[in-house]
Formats: sequence, C-alpha cells, structure tokens
Amino acid sequence: MNEDTWLSDTRSSYDRVAASYADQLRETLAGNPFLREALALFADEVHTVGGGPVADLGCGPGHVTAHLHELGVDAFGIDLSPVMIDVARRDHPDLRFEVGSMTDLNLADASITALLSFWSLIHVPDDAIPTVFGQFRRVLRPGGPLLLGFHIGDESQLKTQGYGGHPMKVYIHRRQPEQVAAWLHDAGLNVEARLSLDRDTPHPKALLFARRPRPGVSEAGA
Repeated sequence: MNEDTWLSDTRSSYDRVAASYADQLRETLAGNPFLREALALFADEVHTVGGGPVADLGCGPGHVTAHLHELGVDAFGIDLSPVMIDVARRDHPDLRFEVGSMTDLNLADASITALLSFWSLIHVPDDAIPTVFGQFRRVLRPGGPLLLGFHIGDESQLKTQGYGGHPMKVYIHRRQPEQVAAWLHDAGLNVEARLSLDRDTPHPKALLFARRPRPGVSEAGA
C-alpha cells in the first residue's frame, strides 16, 4: 500500500465517523485512572523542561488535548481528518487544532517542547514508521519528552466498519513494545519508561515515554 492510499483511506474513514467517534470517546479518560496518571506524569515532564507548545498528534476530537490543557500544558492538536478537527474545534473552541499529517509535520525544526501520540500510530504501516518518528525527532526540542500509546500485538487487521456503524477502510496495526522502542532508538529518541495496560484483556495497550536527547548526551540512534 502506497502512502497516498493509506493516508487518504484513513482521512476519509475518520471524516465519516468523526461525530460518533467523539461521542464514544468523550468519557474515556474519566474511566481510566492509569491513563490520567500517565498524562499527569507527562505534564509534569513538560513543566520540568520549562513548558512551551505541546503537540497532540492524531488528536481526534481533542479530549486528550483538552485534558492536558487542564493540567497547565500549552497543548494543541493535529489530526489528518478535517471533519475530526471541526469536531475538536466545536467541542473545545478555546484551543488550537490544525489539519496535518504525522508523515510531514508543518512545524519548524526543534519548535515543540513535547509530543503526544495516543492510539494514532495504529494506522501507520511499518514502512512509514521511520518517517513519522523522524518527524517527531525533527520538531522536538532537545530534551523534549514524548509519550506514545498504541495497541500490543503481532498482527494487522482491516477495519471496515466502526463508531456508529459507519463504513471505514483502515488497517489496525498491533505491535510489540520492543519493536516500537527499536524504531524510536533508530530515530535517535531515547526510551525512558514503558507501561502495559489491559494486559489480560483482548485489547492490551502500551505506553512508551521517550525523549530527544540534549546536546552532549548520547543519542539512541547515534
């Protein structure tokens, strides 16, 4: 599958389900104390490095962006789906949301204090991950933290329907934390901590905390 195909399929799929998706996700953080604690730790790391703009990549309807804002983080959201961004702007009119792709971020080099990507890497094929992680490293300031959330597994599955019964055409790529950590390593990002969630359920998840090294600190990809 070429880049144009999977990007266009993902964009159009989430355009169709945006409203239903937002309705289903609205209370997810309230019911998950472990995710809230992970986000609180991430916010603390942002404050520790001096604050500044934080990008929520694949932000969807903006509920995580808004939660980070409540934690005192200057967060803004980027999503591939224009309709999803419309929903985020509707639900959170005081926050900044932009249409964009993780494969080619419209952000200046070293312009972002920290990055968050929750459950959005699941649609990125393996051969595009190095490009995406290269973009993450490029836009992160030295010393900037990164928090990734993704589904654990070893398979890819085509999703043809979801979120209100609307048609979709997206692949769900489940990966082992070791593989994602290796890709981060190759991109020059240092993994600092790992957390597994819902390990004994049909849909286990993982969180990885990483960082772009400061000058003079050994880089993972060096």
